[in-house]
Amino acid sequence: MPKKMNKDEVFRMDSSDTLIVNELIDNPKKPLREIGKKLRLSFVTVMNRIRRLEKEGVIKHYTTKIDYEKLGYGTHALVQLRISKGRFGEFSKAIEKEQSIYAVYDVTGDFDSAIIGLFKSTQSMDKFLKKLQSFDFVERTSTALILNTIKEDSMKV
Repeated sequence: MPKKMNKDEVFRMDSSDTLIVNELIDNPKKPLREIGKKLRLSFVTVMNRIRRLEKEGVIKHYTTKIDYEKLGYGTHALVQLRISKGRFGEFSKAIEKEQSIYAVYDVTGDFDSAIIGLFKSTQSMDKFLKKLQSFDFVERTSTALILNTIKEDSMKV
């Protein structure tokens, strides 16, 4: 039985693992038999490798790509924030409740965090920004509207 990895250890994938992961990135719903046939691996081998990759946390979850603009979310923004020293935890708790925010990063540089959100209108974005700026742990924000998405995909390994 393989030993459980330490959280700081890097998982070493072989070429078959890499090919399987890249197939799942392209289409997470692709039948395992099709993956096996394409990669010349048995269904059982593909299934066992995926289970191992899930168990080790390499594969975290499966998802669907949504065209949010077609659902009315036409305002896409990047917001950088300066957070009061020692209050990043408070910020994290407050921002995780915001449904319109889909990415939150702890960053280096002039700001402490960068967040990316989708909004139905500039008015709804403005309302969110005013709420954000009302928190006493937010010292400063800088907002940029995202005009076009050039590339937004999962990175193949």
